[in-house]
Amino acid sequence: MLNTEALAGVRYRENDAQAFEELVRRYDRKLYNVALRLTGNPDEAKDLAQEALLRAYRGFSRFQLGTSFEKWLFRIASNLYIDKLRKQRNVRFESLDEPVPTASGQVEKALPDWSNNPEDVAEQNELAGEIQTALQSLPVNYRLAVVLYDLEGFSYEEISGILRCSIGTVRSRIHRGRRLLRERLTPYVKPQAAAGARW
Repeated sequence: MLNTEALAGVRYRENDAQAFEELVRRYDRKLYNVALRLTGNPDEAKDLAQEALLRAYRGFSRFQLGTSFEKWLFRIASNLYIDKLRKQRNVRFESLDEPVPTASGQVEKALPDWSNNPEDVAEQNELAGEIQTALQSLPVNYRLAVVLYDLEGFSYEEISGILRCSIGTVRSRIHRGRRLLRERLTPYVKPQAAAGARW
């Protein structure tokens, strides 16, 4: 099977920036989604994803051909996020249900109304906000592991490579992160659902 990532890397190293762009197009959306889950803020997520891509572009000559560009890119993003948190004493939390100021007023952050039931929509909005708040309250290492595994579908091995830790550490962080999420979200789970839940 042809290794398109390695070929793109070779073409890039021959001064073909378009090949790097092809690799980026493959992963930019996923990178933004991870950044959004980590930061909880669309603007900060865009900044984090953009900075990660810029660093990847600048350091692409050090990228080892034949290895996973995706893992390398996500390692850069997770390191940038951790560095940002270390520099920033107060982490700012932003509610997912507060309106966003715009030039023409305010726009509501709302999930699409598929149910046409205002009570269900209100519950969904509250739950989405609580989930994001609970996710933001996790220690950074747990949050990274949970987001990469449960939300983005990376394997233990891939996360181990991204976070540069052992597979056992990855499993432990996911387990502990899930346990903390469960504790924080239990009040929002309906009693009959909580009785049968396996998380």
